[in-house]
Amino acid sequence: MKRSFLALLVAALSALVAAGCGGASDSSSSSSGGSGSGGSSSGGSKANLSLVAYSTPQVVYDDAIPAFQKTAAGKGVSFTQSYGASGDQSRAVASGLPADVVEFSLAPDMDRLAKAGIVSSDWTSQPHKGFVSDSVVAIVVRKGNPKHIKSWADLTRPGVKVVTPNPFTSGSAQWNIMAAYGAMSNKGADQAKGLAYLRTLFTQHVPVQPKSGRDALTTFTSGEGDALISYENEAITAQQKGEKVDYFIPPQTILIQNPIAVATKTKHPAQAKAFLNFLWSTAGQKIFASHGYRPVDQAVFKQNASKFPIPTGLFTINAFGGWSTVKDKFFDPTSGLVAKIEQSAGVSTAK
Repeated sequence: MKRSFLALLVAALSALVAAGCGGASDSSSSSSGGSGSGGSSSGGSKANLSLVAYSTPQVVYDDAIPAFQKTAAGKGVSFTQSYGASGDQSRAVASGLPADVVEFSLAPDMDRLAKAGIVSSDWTSQPHKGFVSDSVVAIVVRKGNPKHIKSWADLTRPGVKVVTPNPFTSGSAQWNIMAAYGAMSNKGADQAKGLAYLRTLFTQHVPVQPKSGRDALTTFTSGEGDALISYENEAITAQQKGEKVDYFIPPQTILIQNPIAVATKTKHPAQAKAFLNFLWSTAGQKIFASHGYRPVDQAVFKQNASKFPIPTGLFTINAFGGWSTVKDKFFDPTSGLVAKIEQSAGVSTAK
């Protein structure tokens, strides 16, 4: 009897140990500025991918990652995530922050990693030229638009306070500035007029410049300012979360293009590439669209055309010579045209 009892006890304990060792790895997420790790695979298709991205698409990945994990290619793949200001994230990866997949607000933040050999120098040869989503710069106002703000010019009316991120940490801020400059300068044809507008805006109407696009939205919805210059998708996200805001897209505004790439030294190239392919797939692009991003897949874009009207005066960064020219001319932290305006307003341009 004793031997039978001991045999049963051992069997029961063995079953409990087996149950305790079961289970799959879940995706983990770090806060803005947090760190990630590439991890190591433990056989089969299992892998932990470190995703380092700018701040605003976190809501997309909250849906896209679980959807990818339900596919055959995503089975056994977990994620560590880090979100923050685009420029800060790019510099962090360049300085050694582990990353398998990177997504930024604008191309120069990806080019920084290409120059360092962290992503392929031909990242633009990927599908959709390496961009995973589009957007446009919009103006967000309080519900009912109590200040009757209807144009770029209205942002510099007496008494109007505007929130926009710091362009020396945030990629979205640079898009915002080039949208405003382009609209008020006739796409750069009248540089003096465009710069005069930016000088008035930043020295008299922008009381605070948060670090990232998401921080700027939080600042605005917390009660600061009368208007927020932001991505169209951020305005849609705010409304989806029940925030009491309205927004409009000015007739003259800029097309935003967000790049994505796999790190060259990823330990899991097959899984990382499969994740990008999922994001570019119809299913992935529909998730972007559901959160207010303009799909780069034209078939999905056409399905959502009523949601994303095309502004009559839409222009691209190429109107000003492309980002390589714009970064030096406008955003060099020492000599750039915007840096000089920020310095006159007492704002740090240090990166």
